[in-house]
Amino acid sequence: MDQRIYDFIGIGVGPYNLSLAALTEDMEDLDRIFFDQTPKMEWHPGMLIEGADLQVPFMADLVTFADPTSRYSYLNYLKEHDRLYKFFFFQKLEVPRNEYNNYLQWATDQISGVYFGKKVVDCIDHSDDHGDYYELTILDTDTSQTETYFAKHVVMATGSEPLVLESMQGFPNEDVLHTSRYLYEKEALMKSDHITIVGSGQSAAEIFYDLLEERENYEFHLSWLTRSEGIFQLEAAKVGQEFFAPDYVDYFHQLPLEKRKEALDTLDPLRNGIDYSTLNGIYEMLYHYSVGGKDPRITIQPLTEVNNIEKADKGYVLKSKQWQKEKEFDYHSEKVILATGYKPNIPEWFLERYQDDVVWEDDKLFKVKRNYELTFKEPKNNKFYVVTNTEHSHGTAATNLGLAVQRNMEIINDLMGEERFKTNQTQIFQQFLPKSE
Repeated sequence: MDQRIYDFIGIGVGPYNLSLAALTEDMEDLDRIFFDQTPKMEWHPGMLIEGADLQVPFMADLVTFADPTSRYSYLNYLKEHDRLYKFFFFQKLEVPRNEYNNYLQWATDQISGVYFGKKVVDCIDHSDDHGDYYELTILDTDTSQTETYFAKHVVMATGSEPLVLESMQGFPNEDVLHTSRYLYEKEALMKSDHITIVGSGQSAAEIFYDLLEERENYEFHLSWLTRSEGIFQLEAAKVGQEFFAPDYVDYFHQLPLEKRKEALDTLDPLRNGIDYSTLNGIYEMLYHYSVGGKDPRITIQPLTEVNNIEKADKGYVLKSKQWQKEKEFDYHSEKVILATGYKPNIPEWFLERYQDDVVWEDDKLFKVKRNYELTFKEPKNNKFYVVTNTEHSHGTAATNLGLAVQRNMEIINDLMGEERFKTNQTQIFQQFLPKSE
């Protein structure tokens, strides 16, 4: 048992908490430790498709928005790996996904107090005992042994998990799979006669594009069914991008819940569209495949919802509906890839311990303060920060890598009770309220 009381413990180590670890590494007056249940740092390994880039520029690394001189910056990673000139001549702001994963692994190896293969299985609040600390039980996933750690505060960044409708569960992974498993099953997929992608967004488009490229050597039919009204480009105009700035988060957070939900729908083209380069690449490849009247052997159908999947003699039947025309139909496919997105990964122990103690905005959305502190019915000195399940409270800041550092600067300032980082200055050209307000 580790008897000391840490200033805070980070639960989960993805890009968000790894950024927090990097920013606090050299703070000698801050004692912290981080745990993650996975065996090692891997960022969406099933979607590290060759040639795919992040949708945000390289400045959205672990540290640059807080400290461009940090040794944990992406530019320093390139320098350390003799890749600065290669990236310079690459002439793109976006980082290849594979290299972003390598960058995270490189940073992880250098930052202290970050442990993998360690699952948090319980977190007891002792504020009622006048101790103002949390007691965390950590399971070593290799040895099955448990250890106990104590912390004044907690930062929970447990990320997301695949969202698969109940009607689409229970089938073999090699036949019906979420996009998160794509690269693991890719070889088996390509040997089939018909692959159907269900869903929308960048992941669906990247997989469609990747499989389209493989069609030079394989004969499968490739389909893409999406409920969206169309397959649209990500809104990339510079003024529109300012909605990913801290200024908009300030505005968004103070809106009533229903107005926040409406705003998220309005911002969908900014948040969930597809990169122009991906869409352009798909169209150009389809054009080449169709030269001379050849059948490109593809189906692309928006306005189509898939409500159920049933096993057939060969492959599967997708119980579908063209919702605008209200026309139901069956669609047959040997393999199915579900690009159905993700949902917040909320640990079971959290709900067991705190469901009745926290303030909920509705039955699934807990109330989160602007500084990312969870709102309890009874105020606490020992704070519980969350950067998981905050889309409803912080909007564009919830899942955007470009705002991860900003979140962590705000959390650090709040933890320390002083301004370690400047966070309140106006960042953009737009304003969202009249000056008088």
